[in-house]
Amino acid sequence: MNGIHPFRLLRARPLWIASGVITGVLALLFGIFYVGPNIDPVGHTKNLPVGLVNSDKGASVGGKQVNLGAQITGSIKTSTAGGDKIDWKVMGEKEAKEELGKGKLFGALVVPADFTSSVTALTGSSATDHPVRPQLTVLTNQSAGSIGSSIARQATTTAAEGASLQVGKQLTAQTQAQQAKLPTAARVLLADPAAVTVKDGHPLDAHSGLGMSAFYYALVLVVCGMLSANVISGQVDHALGYTHNDMGPLRIHRPLTRATRVQSLAMSSTLMAALSLLMGTLVMVGAIGIMGMDASHLPLLWLYSVSAIAVAGIGALTLLAVFGTPGMLVVTLVFIAMAVPTAGATTPIESLPAFYRFLAEFEPLRQIVGGVRSILYYDAQGDAGLTRGWVMMAVGLAAAALFGFGTTSWYDRKGLHRTPAAEAKPKEPADAA
Repeated sequence: MNGIHPFRLLRARPLWIASGVITGVLALLFGIFYVGPNIDPVGHTKNLPVGLVNSDKGASVGGKQVNLGAQITGSIKTSTAGGDKIDWKVMGEKEAKEELGKGKLFGALVVPADFTSSVTALTGSSATDHPVRPQLTVLTNQSAGSIGSSIARQATTTAAEGASLQVGKQLTAQTQAQQAKLPTAARVLLADPAAVTVKDGHPLDAHSGLGMSAFYYALVLVVCGMLSANVISGQVDHALGYTHNDMGPLRIHRPLTRATRVQSLAMSSTLMAALSLLMGTLVMVGAIGIMGMDASHLPLLWLYSVSAIAVAGIGALTLLAVFGTPGMLVVTLVFIAMAVPTAGATTPIESLPAFYRFLAEFEPLRQIVGGVRSILYYDAQGDAGLTRGWVMMAVGLAAAALFGFGTTSWYDRKGLHRTPAAEAKPKEPADAA
């Protein structure tokens, strides 16, 4: 002991500087990565895919075939009022349902089959005091994300209301001479003939968290992998004798067993892969068995859950092995700070600033969310995110193995061992006098 009181270390400037810089940078980066992308999702929205469906069969008016549905969808498609925020996709009703059922559309506007005939009935001789108001249907898709569905709903509703007013102007101009003969109710509807109704385009089960259960489930998988990596790394170091293990007031220290950095990472990764079987099972037991989350394709969900935990955990172990103590901060930034906002679950990728869209291409949580969402909401369809999830997990695992074992192997070759040889070598007994 050097006789210095421990609290005197608080006077040491390097302690304050190092702690301040690390915690300050962490706080700044969390503010930038975690909060920044979600400040103005509407303002950052670009090319949000929304369907335009014209099922209108048209009608004969004055000897001419008229299709008001085609006019409406055409004018919305070519309109520049909303800039490039919405990517209007003209398609059939069957295709729209399929795209909504894969999460590829955030909503749709549907013109029904009898739209033209219902509109012209307002001005014809058959008009009554109780006319049937034409309908334009806005379909939402909470399974694709609540914010994206909300943006799409607002855009389609505004477009539908604008289309109704445009049709109303045409009707008013065409029927000025006969408006006095029309019933009062029909004349009132002429200015704004269409009613806009909102329906769920891809209904979910009651215990699906309003389309958020896939995100929270995937987040649990990533957090399990990330936190267990920290635990496993510490337990391997303790088993090898590199660190103490404090259990309450007890401190346990094992004899040193020298291992290369490559061997340590291999041991940790093996443990992670094996324990992922346990963790993936228990996550399902907790979320589905105990809490009652709606889920199907359970064997596939179990396999995907185990794989996601293993890949996230091995990725975190790689960062810990390469960066050492600061590795946990890097893990937190990669798997939480940069991952949650770019997961495409709360805020759609199309509503993020360009830099965050770039991050979303490889951030692990986004890939895992896509696969879980496909299994839970879209009948495990490959092109609904499941194929991308599997492929990106395989790419991530390969990248982690190359980076982790490549870097630690280089450390070993350079003699950058965790314990210097002089410290690890047993001391020779002193010669007898």
